[in-house]
Amino acid sequence: MTETAVRDAYTERAPEYISLFGSVDKANEQDQGFIAHWAKSLLGQVVDVGCGPGHWTAFLTSLGADAEGVDIVPAFVQAAKARFPGTLFRVASFTDLGIHDGQIGGILAWYSLIHLRTEDLRSALGEFGRCLAPGGTLLMGFFEGTDGEAFPHAVTTAYLWSTDGMAARLARAGFEVLDVHTRTDPGGRPHAAMIARRKA
Repeated sequence: MTETAVRDAYTERAPEYISLFGSVDKANEQDQGFIAHWAKSLLGQVVDVGCGPGHWTAFLTSLGADAEGVDIVPAFVQAAKARFPGTLFRVASFTDLGIHDGQIGGILAWYSLIHLRTEDLRSALGEFGRCLAPGGTLLMGFFEGTDGEAFPHAVTTAYLWSTDGMAARLARAGFEVLDVHTRTDPGGRPHAAMIARRKA
């Protein structure tokens, strides 16, 4: 999927998506705990890439993090600014975050890379590595499965990744994996979450 196609698909369904998923209270408690634990380790600014309705950005802010949310969908950014006026949000591409080299301490990419094909995923991870300071960390969530296998996501085509496959891609982008969590919720697709640190 191209970034334009993904943006258009989410723009069309933005109100529905915000209603269904725009609250941390609707997220799995394990995910809340995992993200909160990671947030406590951050040094410096954290950017929630693909922030969508902005709930995770606001969650990070509530924990004391210097957080900013970015998304490719202007409708999401507009709604996030209205819903969470005390948190910063802006429109930005996954492959051009508008951040200086090594400027930030953390990136949250919670299910925001699932629509990227292999070459686009490589570009996004490269941009994340460029923006993170040495020792900065990336926390990402994604659907686990056969590497690069497409499936009909409710909004638009998405892709599965194995934890080993994602770890290999992170290594090529200059990261080392620190932690991996997996689970399968009843009626849901297998879930994976990974924390990776940018090498010095």
